[in-house]
Amino acid sequence: MDNQLKDIFFQLLRIGLWGEGRLVLTRPMDIDDWNTIRKFAVNHTVEGIIYDSFPFLEEQQLPPQALRLRWAVRMDQIERHNEKMNQVIAELFNIFSNLGIRPILQKGQGVAAYYRNPSHRISGDIDWCFEADGYAKARNFLKDKHPNFQDTAGFSLDYHWKGIHIEHHKKIFDLRSPLKRGFLKKILKKYQEKQESVSINGTPVRLLAPELQLFQVNVHILKHLITYGIGLRQFCDSARLYYAVSSKIDPASLRQIYTQAGILKWTHLLHKLLVEYLGLPKAALPFQYPENIAIDWMFDEVWHSGNFGFHDERFENGKIIPVLSVHPDATKRLWNSFKKYVNYAPQEAIAFPVVHLYSKFLGKDSD
Repeated sequence: MDNQLKDIFFQLLRIGLWGEGRLVLTRPMDIDDWNTIRKFAVNHTVEGIIYDSFPFLEEQQLPPQALRLRWAVRMDQIERHNEKMNQVIAELFNIFSNLGIRPILQKGQGVAAYYRNPSHRISGDIDWCFEADGYAKARNFLKDKHPNFQDTAGFSLDYHWKGIHIEHHKKIFDLRSPLKRGFLKKILKKYQEKQESVSINGTPVRLLAPELQLFQVNVHILKHLITYGIGLRQFCDSARLYYAVSSKIDPASLRQIYTQAGILKWTHLLHKLLVEYLGLPKAALPFQYPENIAIDWMFDEVWHSGNFGFHDERFENGKIIPVLSVHPDATKRLWNSFKKYVNYAPQEAIAFPVVHLYSKFLGKDSD
């Protein structure tokens, strides 16, 4: 995609994300331009956000009618999928709660609630984490009632429930440094009383406190940057979350969380990207970032990698080593990511590959 079309893409993304603004074109767009826009929207799983920009466009700026119709059909599929996900979330939350288990909804539909149109956010699966010994209790429930689950790398398990992919996570945050375990337990206890809920199909589903929701979503982004990449959807999540909860959080406390986690330097990069590329108002950030930091290199990585690194054309002909990853040229990509991020989140860059390999081969539950 050339720079002119990329500028149009981000204009559309910002309009759809915030529900304001107008598209400024220096030339008319043809069907090839729109197909390219749609391709990259799909690669970054933001086609719903781009679609939400259409009501703000002038008639002559809209995609050709045939493409709009295909896009509308896709949006109907996304809406139906999200509706089914919400039914499953409510059902599982009630099942776990009735068993005395305290589940917490991570990311996904919990973050979608902060969008202008929650049903247009694309969500791949449902992620649960648990308080106290809830993970073990939920796993025992699955052993009895739904034994086809699989223990997976990353101290997690997954299964399908009524056709929806579900993941359970032992660890609430994607920090891998063992030196941060005590700190993570401390902040979970500190913010327990600030937990919130979101109504999903009439069920109040538990969420983390706003500060910890932000921390969780942003650490998840960092984890994937350190590995094989991540797309724009997760950055949109972060932007919408900051915008929605900025009045509820203590800025100094959140900055301290990032500092103690050892990722403040990287967080500055994230914040600047959210402002300059996605249009997040600076006033929605909890603290200022240094203006002289360079972020174009990180943006380029995000742009090329697409959703979880599966659309990175730079590696499409690379060798796949299944025991390591389904991503082509996995070793090369991990090394490149390490070199880029070790200066911004050193403990995470060093710890992640070691802990991930441990969780993959030795850290799985077994019966």
